[in-house]
Amino acid sequence: MRIALGSDMADELPEAIDRWLRGHGHDVRRYGALAPGGTEAWPTVGHEVGHAVARGDAQYGVLCCWTGTGVSIAANKVAGVRAALCGDAATAAGAREWNDANVLCLSLRATSPALAEEMLEAWFASRPTEEPSYRQMIADVE
Repeated sequence: MRIALGSDMADELPEAIDRWLRGHGHDVRRYGALAPGGTEAWPTVGHEVGHAVARGDAQYGVLCCWTGTGVSIAANKVAGVRAALCGDAATAAGAREWNDANVLCLSLRATSPALAEEMLEAWFASRPTEEPSYRQMIADVE
């Protein structure tokens, strides 16, 4: 699976995420401060990853900034993106199941590599619900 990984800072967390994703067989495309000559502006990184997901260049995105809030706001400005700021595995699983989230956003400040791995495990193990009321709510926000 192709995953767009972006961050406004080259840091231990995005590198750990990259290793985990590659170790689980994913093709990782790097954006922002993680790409050669990339930007450190969180709005740009959020848009880049959001557009990669919306265009189908990546099936999912993972974004990081200091709080995780900025990149989630920026990514959610892209039509077709449902970016979720998550701080634990249960929230990541719920974002996939109930919101059909396609971009996982994490805080560089508050997320350890071990916690990120738990969230990634939960994210990829979860599937969006087919329950009609949830599908309708998801359609209503698009």
